[in-house]
Amino acid sequence: MSGKSIAIIIITALLTLFLTVNNDAVEFNFIIGQPVEVSKLIVIGVCILIGFILGFIAGRPRKTYSSYNEEIERDYPQQQEKQSSLSDEDRDYIS
Repeated sequence: MSGKSIAIIIITALLTLFLTVNNDAVEFNFIIGQPVEVSKLIVIGVCILIGFILGFIAGRPRKTYSSYNEEIERDYPQQQEKQSSLSDEDRDYIS
């Protein structure tokens, strides 16, 4: 197992333990409306889920363009012409 896999397992185990210990109800105030009694487990779990989603979105690799791709596209019509023209020897072999 790699170090990354072991770290993920340890973090997941600690997070699960943390969530199970904090399961009592707390008063949660939304921006509008009356305060609501909600389990700490749900509040912390939702916050962690939102954090993972935002971290995934922020950590995605961006689409990159390199000059190598442009060189290939510039030379593509020339390569296509070269490929479409067969030598006489090739034509004889095919027919």
